[in-house]
Amino acid sequence: MTTPFAPTPLTDPAPRRARPDTGAVDAVTALTRICTELARRTLDGDTVAPTMARLEHTTGACARDGIPIDTVLHAVHQGCRSGMSTTRTSSLSAHHDPVRTGERLIQLLDLMTTTVGTTYVRERTLGTAGDTAAPALAAALLAGHAGSPTAREHGHTFADAYHVLAVTFPPHRDETAPGIEGIKAARAKLGRIQAVLSVHDEPVPAQLSVTGGTVLVPGTARDTDVDILVSRMSERSGVAVTAAVVSAELDRVPDAARRAHDLLDIVDRLDGPDRVYRFDELALEYQLTRPGTARDQLGALLTPLDEHPELLHTLRVHIGTDLNRQQTARLLHIHTNTVDYRLRRIGRLTRLDPSHAAGLWQLRSALIAYSYRSAATASV
Repeated sequence: MTTPFAPTPLTDPAPRRARPDTGAVDAVTALTRICTELARRTLDGDTVAPTMARLEHTTGACARDGIPIDTVLHAVHQGCRSGMSTTRTSSLSAHHDPVRTGERLIQLLDLMTTTVGTTYVRERTLGTAGDTAAPALAAALLAGHAGSPTAREHGHTFADAYHVLAVTFPPHRDETAPGIEGIKAARAKLGRIQAVLSVHDEPVPAQLSVTGGTVLVPGTARDTDVDILVSRMSERSGVAVTAAVVSAELDRVPDAARRAHDLLDIVDRLDGPDRVYRFDELALEYQLTRPGTARDQLGALLTPLDEHPELLHTLRVHIGTDLNRQQTARLLHIHTNTVDYRLRRIGRLTRLDPSHAAGLWQLRSALIAYSYRSAATASV
């Protein structure tokens, strides 16, 4: 039996590493060059009508490819600046009135942004009318409006229950590129993730940004289906996707979403490995992080380590490796004897011996509470 999110080996072309979104990159690059040419023609007093037609055509292509409007407008301004820069080094100062030149450029920028905005909205309105169902479904679910008359009027149908995924996407290596290239890489990453969610008979509702968001998988899916979905998101995007899952009945989806994001925040604070987490795995951590006097007092147990960040980091890494001294030493780039020495110092400073089960349990619990206590203190 084929599961909803299982890959189909004969037809599924899912890449094992990220591939650049070459179509989107080419379209934005072309847009920048066109705007550069427009600026040069304006400063030289040439006609711009043919080039404006190309600008409109390329903007339409960007809209159809799903390139965000802020990226498109950034390309327009970048091209205009480039055209001004190259012209300034030639005859601009000698043959152009600065005031008149400024007026021409303002008029050109107004014309370009108006053309781009109008074309973009027209293409998105005509071209994506059928692509709005999944986001609208997600918005209704997360707002608790699944049973509202408005949802029914729009023809939305909902499952009886959902697996609510809070997901986070680290930056792709291409996002380190400066300027618009980094923005394009981030959007391309998001586009590849969204493509994974849209390949099924019924697109998976989601609210996502380039850093993460919320995905709502119908409750008929099995746990393994959810794991496969997250795995495919990682494969397609080229980044390690981390997810926290809480399952809930339809009317409890908003609460489940808040809880899932709380769990994901715990994983982030504790530097958990990139994988899928479920509530039963983090129930203790969840309870320990609820605000209150108990959490504050528990976190205060590690106050003696405030002036010893290397000890606190060692404790965090050591617990994260399930107390594996060799792995801890490898991750910290120190000798195992140094790990032992630091653990003894932690015991002396906190009066909690990490070599005994009781002391270790208290240290682990205190570390969870401490991560929230530190954040609360920093926000004051």
